[in-house]
This record gives sequence, structure tokens and C-alpha cells, in this order.
Amino acid sequence: MSAADHILATARQRGADQPYAGAVTPQEAFALLQSDPNAKLVDVRTNAERYWVGQVAIAPGQHAAVEWSSWPSGVVNPQFVEQLGEAAGKHDLLLFLCRSGVRSRHAAKLATDHGFTNAFDILEGFEGGKDGEGHRKQVEGWCKVGLPWIGG
Repeated sequence: MSAADHILATARQRGADQPYAGAVTPQEAFALLQSDPNAKLVDVRTNAERYWVGQVAIAPGQHAAVEWSSWPSGVVNPQFVEQLGEAAGKHDLLLFLCRSGVRSRHAAKLATDHGFTNAFDILEGFEGGKDGEGHRKQVEGWCKVGLPWIGG
């Protein structure tokens, strides 16, 4: 079994009670992106978040930005599934990322509900939860574990 196969098996077990394919840690998501050039990270944060806070630094062909909701209203994107379909195929390995791991779960579920067969949530998100002083990027998440990112 390859390292990627092991990660996916673990992710499927971790998410066995979820309505999507599974859940990966940020490190596992990055390893999958490194091992599979067809894997795609779908950043569901708002354009404002990506611009002001930062974004992953991965190959452009492996990155898609599809807002789950808009800023500043917070209204859920009614074209989410359509935009996702323009960015990825139904059987692509999709790794959904948000700020702290909430919107990405919703996105993975909605994608699965619409026939995307390999929709995985990235646990902890880009910034992770807040520390005792209310700051992000200090406790967990893509940034905290030292994975490549730019901006912010």
C-alpha cells in the first residue's frame, strides 16, 4: 500500500460517520497533493479571507477557490456546486479547506450530495482554532504546522 493509499484509508476511517469521503489533517492533505498531481485543494473561504489572511502555496493546477459564502453578508453561495463543477471533476480527489474546519465540512457534504465521490474535509483549516488570547494560526491548522502559504 502506498503512502497516499494509507492516508486515504485512514481518512475514510476517520470520517466513517460523516456524509462525505473522509477527513485529513493538513499534513496529510499536503502529502496527498505532493503525491497526486490530479488532487485538488478547494479553498472555500471568501475572496477577502484569501486576500487579507493568506492562501496555500501549491501548484496552481491543484488549487481552486470556490467561496462557500460571500463577504461581508455571509450568504451561502447559491452557485457553489456549479462553480465546483467548473473547477473539478466528479471523481477528482478534492480536499476542502476553510479557516478552521467548519465550512469545509459543509462543502464536502454538499459536494458529495451532488455526486463528487472523493470529497474530503481538511481538519483544522487554514488558520485553526483560537488560542487563549483569541488569535488564530497559533494552535493548529495549515499555517501552524508550517505548510507553504503566502500573504497575510
